[in-house]
Amino acid sequence: MDDSCCQLKLKADFSWAWDKKEEKWKKSPNSRLLCFVLLLAFTFPLVSCKKWDGVVVTLADYQALRALKHDLVDFRGVLRSWNDTGYGACSGGWAGIKCVNGQVIAIQLPFKGLGGRISEKIGQLQALRKISLHDNVLGGPVPISLGFLPNLRGVYLFNNRFSGSIPPSIGNSPALQTLDLSNNQLTGTIHPSLSKSTRIYRLNLSFNALSGKIPVSFTQAPSLTFLALQHNNLSGSIPDSWGFARFNNGSFELQSLTLDHNFLTGNIPISLSKLSLIQEINLSHNQIHGMIPNELGSLSHLQVLDLSNNGINGSFPTSFSNLSSLVFLDLGRNLLENKIPDTIDGLKNLSLLNLSNNQFTGLIPASIGNISSLTMLDLSENNLTGEIPDSLGNLHNLSSFDVSYNNLSGAVPMALSRRFNSTSFVGNIQLCGYSAKTTCPSPPPQHLPSPSQATTRHRHRRLSTKDIILIAAGILLLLLLLLCCVLLCCLIGKKAVSKAKNGAKEGGLASTGRGVKQVPAAGTDVESGGEAGGKLVHFDGPFVFTADDLLCATAEIMGKSTYGTAYKATLEDGNQVAVKRLREKITKGQKEFETEVAELGKIRNPNILALRAYYLGPKGEKLLVYDYMPNGSLASFLHARGPETTIAWPTRMNIIIGITRGLHFLHTKENIIHGNLTSSNILLDEQYNPKIADVGLSRLMTSAGNTNVIATAGTLGYRAPELSKLKNASTKTDIYSLGVIILELLTGKSPSEATDGLDLPQWVASIVKEEWTNEVFDVELMRDASNIGDELLNTLKLALHCVDPSPGARPESDQVLQKLEEIKPELAAISTPASSGDDGTTLPPKTE
Repeated sequence: MDDSCCQLKLKADFSWAWDKKEEKWKKSPNSRLLCFVLLLAFTFPLVSCKKWDGVVVTLADYQALRALKHDLVDFRGVLRSWNDTGYGACSGGWAGIKCVNGQVIAIQLPFKGLGGRISEKIGQLQALRKISLHDNVLGGPVPISLGFLPNLRGVYLFNNRFSGSIPPSIGNSPALQTLDLSNNQLTGTIHPSLSKSTRIYRLNLSFNALSGKIPVSFTQAPSLTFLALQHNNLSGSIPDSWGFARFNNGSFELQSLTLDHNFLTGNIPISLSKLSLIQEINLSHNQIHGMIPNELGSLSHLQVLDLSNNGINGSFPTSFSNLSSLVFLDLGRNLLENKIPDTIDGLKNLSLLNLSNNQFTGLIPASIGNISSLTMLDLSENNLTGEIPDSLGNLHNLSSFDVSYNNLSGAVPMALSRRFNSTSFVGNIQLCGYSAKTTCPSPPPQHLPSPSQATTRHRHRRLSTKDIILIAAGILLLLLLLLCCVLLCCLIGKKAVSKAKNGAKEGGLASTGRGVKQVPAAGTDVESGGEAGGKLVHFDGPFVFTADDLLCATAEIMGKSTYGTAYKATLEDGNQVAVKRLREKITKGQKEFETEVAELGKIRNPNILALRAYYLGPKGEKLLVYDYMPNGSLASFLHARGPETTIAWPTRMNIIIGITRGLHFLHTKENIIHGNLTSSNILLDEQYNPKIADVGLSRLMTSAGNTNVIATAGTLGYRAPELSKLKNASTKTDIYSLGVIILELLTGKSPSEATDGLDLPQWVASIVKEEWTNEVFDVELMRDASNIGDELLNTLKLALHCVDPSPGARPESDQVLQKLEEIKPELAAISTPASSGDDGTTLPPKTE
C-alpha cells in the first residue's frame, strides 16, 4: 500500500498521534507504524485510503457529505445510499453525487422531499460545480460558504423554504453562471456583489420577500441574460443605466427583465431602449408613473411588454408600430389618454392587446382588424366613441373580446355579436344589436301623403298613354319578381354554400330550417333529392335535420385546415352542429367516399368526436356533420386565454388521459391511425373532456391530399422526425404527436413557436439535461409543485419517452395509458367502457 492512500487529512503522512495524558495530538516517532495501524482500523470508514472501481473520494469531501446528510431530513429514504463507509460515493452508489478524480463536482437531488438545512461544511467541496436541490422543503439560511467555492457554476435552490438574507459572498464565486433562489422566504436587501461574477447570465430571485432598491450593478453585468426579481417588496426607482455595459460585439445580452409585482416608483427608464436583444419586459403591478418612452419602439426583438397596473399617463406611443415581433402587449389599468393610433396594425404578430381601464378617446381604429393573429382584444372601460368597426369581425382567431363600458354607439357587427355574449358590450348606452334586449330600432317609415292630399294634388290630372304603359309594365315586373322569389327560395341554399366557399364569415348555410325529428336508425338515408339532387345520410345522434335545414342554417367559420373549412352551424330550431366542408379536389370519388364514411359513422367512444351525418351535393360538395363542442379546441383553450385564466393540473391531466384513451381506442379497436394529431383537433365539451376530431379523414382523401396534411403537421411541430412526405403514418407517429401535446400541456408553450431555435421536445430535453426543471413547467403548475411535483416529473418523463427520436423506443398507447393511470389513479377510476356510447350507454346494433 503506497503513501498516496493516506489522504485522510489527519496529517500528510499520519505522523500525529493522540496523547491521552496531555489530551492533544503530538508528533509520533513511529509514524509509519501508526499509519499502518490506523489503516487497519479505518479502512472502511475512511474511504479515501481505499479504491473501489478505480474511484477515490477525498476525506474533506467525505466529511462534507456526511455533514450534509446529518443536517438534512430525509423523509423518503433518498439518502439511505449515503452509507457510513463511504463505499460508492464516487462510483454512482450515492444518490445524486457526481465526482471527478475523487472530488465531488455535483449534488443533484431535486423533487426528493428533503427537509432540514444545508450545512456550512458544503464549503469543503472545493471542486463543486453544481448544487441542485430545488423543489424540496429545505429551510434555514443559504450557506455563506457557497461563496468560497472557486468552481461553482450553478446554484439551483428554488421552490424551497430558505429564509434570511442572501449571502453577499455568493457573488465572489468567479465561475458562477446561474443563481436561482426563487420561490423561497428570503428577506433583506439584494447586495450589489451578486452580479460581480463576469460569467453570470441567469439570476432569479423572484417570489421572495426581498426589499430595498434594485442594485445599479445589475445594469452593468455584461453577460446577464435573464434577470427575474418579480413578486418581492422592492422599492425605489428602476436604475436608468441599462445597456451601457457592452459585450459580444457591442450588444448587451439581457433578454428577459421581469420586475412585476413590487413597489417600484419613478419613470420607465429610457435606457431600456439600449437592450437591443431584449425579448421580454414586465414592469406590471408597480407604482410607476410618467410617460412611455417613445424610444422603446426600437426594440425589434421584443415579444412581451407588460406595463399594466401602474400610473402611466400620456399617449399610446406611435413608435410601437415598429414592434413587429411583439406578441403580448398589456397596457391595461393605467392613465393613458388620447386616441389609439391607426398605425397599430404594424404589430402584425400581436396575439394579446389589452388597453382596458385607461382614458383613451376617439374611434376604435379599423386597422386593428388587420392584425389577423389577435386572440384577445380588451378595450373596455375607456372613453371610446363611434361604432365598432366591421373589420373586427374578420379576426377569426379572436377568442376573447371586450369593449364594455365606453361611449360606443350603433349596431354591433353581426360577426361579433354571434361569437361573444353581452358582457363584451354592456355599459355602452347607445350600442345595440348584441342581445335580445338591445335590438336596434328599425329605420323610421317614410310619410306618404294622405288620400285627401293626393286627391287634391292630382284632381285635374289625367293618365296619359305613357302612364298606362308604365303601370302595366310595373305590374308585369311585380309578377316576374314574385316568380323569381319562388325560384330563389329553392336556390338559396346553394347561394349560401357559395358564400361559405368564398370565405364569408356567415351565410355559408342560410336559415330556412325545420324542427327536430325522431332519430332514425344509424345509416338511414334521411333525404335524397334535396338541394336539386343532393343526398343526406344520418348516423345515430341526438337529433336529425333535412338537407334544407342544414344548407339554410346560419353558419360562421371556426377554422380552416388542409382538409377543408369548419363551420359552427345553428339550425332554425336553435340546435348547433359542427360542419366540415371538405376540399373537393383532394377527396376520393363518391362511391369510394361513401364506403369509407359509412365506416367512420359507426365509431363511438367518449373521447372521439362523433360523426353524425354526411351530405353529398349535386356538384360534388361533401359536408361532414359532427357534434358541436362549446369550449373549442385545446389549442385555443391553452394558448388564447387571458392572463387571469388558469388551468389547474387535474384539468390538464384529465385531458391528457382522455386523449390517450381515445387514441388507444383507435389503435386497438378500430385499427385506425390518426396521422394528424394536434392540439387544434382536440375539442373540449362542456366539462372540458377531450374529443379527438378529424378521425379517419385520411381515408376520405387522395394520396396527394394526405401528403399535404402530413407536411402541414410538420410545420406545426407535431410530426415525428421519421415521417416524411414519402412515408406513411403509424401508431408510433401518433404516439410522438401525443407526446408533443402532453409537453404542450405541461409547459404551456405552443409547439409551433421555436424556443431558442429548438422544437418543443428538443427544448424540453435540453432544459431537463441542465437541471432547470422548473423552467420546463408552466408557471401556473409550479405554484402547487410541493403537492404535485412527483406527478409533474413522472408525466414529463413519460412525454419525453413518447417523443423519443427512435420510433422503436416509443411506447404503445396501452403502455402510455397504464403509466398515466399509475401517476393519477384517482382520475383513472373515472372510466367509461370503450364500447359505450357518448353518454356511457351501450349503442344499438348498426344497420346499413
